[in-house]
Parts: sequence; C-alpha cells; structure tokens
Amino acid sequence: MTQSYTVVIIGSGFGGQSAAIALRKLGIDDFVILERRSFVGGTWSQNTYPGAAVDVQSPLYSLVGEPYPWTQMFAGQEELSAYTEHVLAKHRLREQTLTETTVTGVSWNGSGWDVQTAERGTLRARFVINASGPLSTPVVPPFEGRESFEGVAFHTNDWDHDFDYRGKRVAIVGSGASAAQVIPAIQPEVEALHVFQRSPHWVMPRPDRVFSGWQRRVLAQPLAYKAVRTAIYWNLETRVIGFKYSPWGLNRFARNPALALLKRQVADPQLRAKLTPNYTIGCKRIILSNTLYPAMAAANTTVHDKTDGIARIDATGIHTAQGEHVEVDAIVWSTGYDATDGVISYDVIGREGRSLADHWAEFPRAYLGTTIPQFPNLFVITGPNTGIGHTSAIFVIEAQLEYIKQAIKASLDQGRPIEVTAGAEQRYTTMIHREMERTVWKTGGCTSWYQSRSGHVIAMFPGFSFTFRRLAKAFRLSDHDFVSAVHAEAEAVPISA
Repeated sequence: MTQSYTVVIIGSGFGGQSAAIALRKLGIDDFVILERRSFVGGTWSQNTYPGAAVDVQSPLYSLVGEPYPWTQMFAGQEELSAYTEHVLAKHRLREQTLTETTVTGVSWNGSGWDVQTAERGTLRARFVINASGPLSTPVVPPFEGRESFEGVAFHTNDWDHDFDYRGKRVAIVGSGASAAQVIPAIQPEVEALHVFQRSPHWVMPRPDRVFSGWQRRVLAQPLAYKAVRTAIYWNLETRVIGFKYSPWGLNRFARNPALALLKRQVADPQLRAKLTPNYTIGCKRIILSNTLYPAMAAANTTVHDKTDGIARIDATGIHTAQGEHVEVDAIVWSTGYDATDGVISYDVIGREGRSLADHWAEFPRAYLGTTIPQFPNLFVITGPNTGIGHTSAIFVIEAQLEYIKQAIKASLDQGRPIEVTAGAEQRYTTMIHREMERTVWKTGGCTSWYQSRSGHVIAMFPGFSFTFRRLAKAFRLSDHDFVSAVHAEAEAVPISA
C-alpha cells in the first residue's frame, strides 16, 4: 500500500531540519524527510568548493537552542557541515530521512497530498512542507558553443574535486558570493585565472576572528550563546535602516568603507574602475572579503568586464566580445541559481486542478512567503519575499515555522485541511510590493537575482526581520479557510525503505 505520513518534508538542509524539530515540539513524530541527494544536510554538505564559508556570523547563523563551540566568527564549509551533522544526530533525523529520493511532483487528492518520487513511487501526506531552498537549482547560461568545450566544466554547487587546478588555466564565470570565495582560494595556485564578471559587486571588509579555547567553551553555554546571538542580531538589524530608509546612511557606513577598501587593495586605476559598481551599494548582495581584491589584482589574474565578456565558447576556451581567444583548462560556472521564478522545481497541483506554475505565472507570491490559496496544507519554507540581506536566513526560517506550527495545529484541531484565503494573500502581496518600492533593491539601479522575470523583487523581505517574525507569530485565523476533505482510496504503490 501507499506509505502515508502526517507530514512529508522535502529537503534536508537547515529548513528541513528546523521543520522536523518544530513538528516534534507539536507532538508530531509521524513525518519523513525526502532528500534527492545521496547525503543529507543541504547547502553546507553540497557546496564544497574551495573557500566556501558563511557570510553571517556563525553564532547567529545557527538554530535557536543549538549552541555550538564555533572555531571562528564566520565558519567555513567543513565546520558548517559538522554542525549540520551535530543537529542531525542530536535530533535523530537521519532515521526519518530518505536519501536519493527525487520529488517529481505533488498533487492534492482531496484530503492530503500525493508526493510523486522518481525512485520510490508515491507517498501520501496530510501536510507537505517544501524546504528545498531557493539556492538549490543551479543556473548555467546558454552560451554559444558551451557543449563543445573539451576541458573540465562544472558549477560551484557541484565542485569537481577530481580536477586538480594547481598549475592550470582556469576561467571563473560570475563575480557573486561564491566566486568571491573561490577566486582568492585558488588564485595563488593556478597558472592563470580569468574572471568574467557581468557587473562588479560592492565589497566590504570581513570582520572575522578566530575564537580562543576559552571563548569556544563559553559559546557552548546556552546563556552565553544567547547573549552573543542577541548582540550580533541587533547590530545587523540596523542595516535595514540603510537598505530602506536612509541613502545617506548607506553612503556613510557602507559605500565609503567599500570604496576605501577598493582603493587600498587595488593600485591599478584601470582595474579599480572595472571593479567599481555603478549602482547603489546594497542593491545587489554585498560581498564581505579581505582577500578578494588582492586576488583580482594579482599578476596571474585577468578581469574581463561586460565589454570584454563571453561571445562564444569552443573546444579549447572562450572567445571574448573583443575578439580575444582565451585558452583554458577549466570553466567554473559561478552563475548562481534560479532563486525567484524557480522557487519550487517540481510540479504542484492544488485543489480543482490548480497548477502552482500557472498561479505564479506573473510572479511568485505567497502569504508570509509560506502559503498559497487553493493549495491547502502546503507550506513553503524560504518562499517568495522571505530572503534577508542583512541577517541570518535561519532566523526567518524559524519565524516561518512559528506560523506553520499554528496553521497545522488549527487544521488538526478542526479535522479539516487549512488554506490561506485569496484576499489575505492579495493584501499581503500588495503590502510587500508597496513597501519594496522604498528599498534599495528596487531603486538602486541594478539587475540582480533578487528580481524575477516580471521585474518584481521576489527574493527579499522589505523590512526588519523582527517585523516578519511578529507577523508570522500573530496567526490570524480569519485569513484562512478550512476546506472540505474528500477521502480517496490510496492506490497500491510499492515503497522501498
């Protein structure tokens, strides 16, 4: 018979882990986590490229109530992966995770969800929590001749560790957060490094530090950990004032230090011009790095801007827009993710055959970035307009779960599926995009992955993170409907454990 659960969680990263922990607090242990990869852990188990590290202070970029003796303020990938393993083991989440299980679609069956998978047939769930994350579907631009390249090519999301870049000629396409970490990590060891940037990013100093032994022991104590988290949180929260309310503040406390760092670390005026953005700082993700500019200014590095970008690719390398042929041994795609229009990568069919793709045809939107009309008992973690440019994404995930827990409890108490009303979703979406008009993401003069094809800023929440948390905690039953459940017989579909 079809395997049935109260909740199916899709994705085993911090979103999925947080959801599982929240369900246990509700007294729900009948859940399963589905992970398409052969390992668990999400982003920090998948992204193993050289230099990978978090860009939010580690004591804040961690689950609430889960103190950890971090070795440095901005943890590297290996330590973040170890933290993930710690959480999985402590809460016994591996036992309730199915790896190598790719969700191909979910459809409403009248009383719950049929979750179709490529490897295990169909699972049935009363509730579905999508925690696949917005940065899980890599994008590689369709450059002419891309498939003809005979060297090594891979995305930073799937780093090829069999490739030894030492002494090789390497092209990095992209200049965002991942590229900014890879470039200084490999530049000293490659023969030649070619960086192809569509537009430069603003870069600010990275206030990192290594914790001493006694500091690590203090961090492991819950009260001290909470105090450090709180101090970091409120310090970062002040950035919203610049992003939304004070262009003067952005210039004084962000742009000026960024320009000073650029001038101090890049002596060549022509290169400095290439690396100086022409949009307001904060419009795109701000890079924190003390080592990027020295690597970009190194003798073995060539920076290609949009006037000298990629025209086409052939078997041995890249033809630039200025007619140069750059021979390389490897092309590293640091070209980001489909983080707006591709929030959910599989088909979702709700009540009355409603397709989520059709519902989001204009642009993705959701009440609290979490629920959608005509899609009862479906919750999206890190959905539309839940991104946060100034603080920890985990804070927002845990805020969403405050709402999700209350919605699930209300549904269980009533014995009927729950969904947000169309009017409530519309009011929320209208408010979000009205507030967005005042932000640097809308007015800063850049094109970024924060925007969908429609031009709407879909990735970011236009305000303080504590405002989002307050909205999420204040569950409004009047914004929701309970729908009639139509019970259907489950088809017999084989499920392998």
